[in-house]
Amino acid sequence: MNLPNLITLLRIFLIPVFILVFLTPTGPRSMAAAVIFFIASLTDLMDGYLARRWEQITKLGKFLDPIADKFLVLAALIMLVDFHRVSSWIAIVIIGRELAVTGLRAIASSSGIVIAADEAGKYKMVIQTISIGLLILEYKIGYINFHVWGTFLLWISMVLAILSGVQYFMKFLTQIDPTEIK
Repeated sequence: MNLPNLITLLRIFLIPVFILVFLTPTGPRSMAAAVIFFIASLTDLMDGYLARRWEQITKLGKFLDPIADKFLVLAALIMLVDFHRVSSWIAIVIIGRELAVTGLRAIASSSGIVIAADEAGKYKMVIQTISIGLLILEYKIGYINFHVWGTFLLWISMVLAILSGVQYFMKFLTQIDPTEIK
């Protein structure tokens, strides 16, 4: 157990806290939920940076980090669908992509293939995090409507999710031995 893994565990711990705070999305609770969501999202940057910088990359970290990311995003999307802030079909596309890529990476890993995150996937994650945060807040300040901007950015992140998902599958197919596919 090292500091990067503890930070990842903190992100996992923050997921049920986020859910409990956001169960009743009043203005103040939405603000608190957004803060928790953003803090949890920032731990993703921090744990990876520290693990690489201090050369403390572990199998546990490689396993927990993407799972923590997925659970945080899935929890937020499911709640946003429940509160009618996100269309269910958009959430299904994004969640389906996350599950497909996670499954693909597991299959690739069992074959000794490492599929690193690509630029589109990184941009997708940043835009997705911002969009979800705006949708959690759902404020309107003057002419700035957080729901409209959050929805617009979520559409962009969905397109990037599909593109990066296709890239993951293409990387896998170019690295797999064709005789193993049966």
